[in-house]
Amino acid sequence: MTEKEKMLSGKPYKAFGEELFSERQYAKEMIFKYNNLHPSEINKRNEIIRKLFGRAGKDFFIEPPFRCDYGYNISIGDNFYSNYNCTILDCAKVTIGDNVMFAPNVSLFTAGHPVHFEPRNQGIEYALPITIENNVWIGGGVIINPNITIGDNVVVGSASVVTKDIPSNSIAVGNPCRVIREITEQDKKYYFKNLEI
Repeated sequence: MTEKEKMLSGKPYKAFGEELFSERQYAKEMIFKYNNLHPSEINKRNEIIRKLFGRAGKDFFIEPPFRCDYGYNISIGDNFYSNYNCTILDCAKVTIGDNVMFAPNVSLFTAGHPVHFEPRNQGIEYALPITIENNVWIGGGVIINPNITIGDNVVVGSASVVTKDIPSNSIAVGNPCRVIREITEQDKKYYFKNLEI
């Protein structure tokens, strides 16, 4: 089994072999071009994302700067928006549904390292998938760790660190991130706290 096959199957692997290193270098070059295009060159930016990502739905907009490891493990649905400074360490699959919004400085980390220093010092790492379902809003500065699923219609509050799955139709905040309440029909009336639309 190659190191890439190990990585993609969730097994411990070493990231600095020739194959994975060259794939990361390719992604870095593509992302460098992306981040340095003139702001008006939206179509060129979108072409780069379509070449780099495993899947890109229609009507997406990713504000530069953006960073990722490989790109091919990222799948975004329709109507995706990411604000500035998004980082996706996509050593495992990152699946993002339709109508998802990221505020600035959102980070998705599929990659991890052993807790014990000896295997970590030998270059062992692992990667486990992240899934974000439909109609989700991720607040500014949120970190999502490996092996997480965020359900439909969720709002994750700013600066949260997501270490456990978040069920659908809920608001979750904090470090570690936890559900504080369910989203209800009553929420349709308000745009912020008790301010009515």
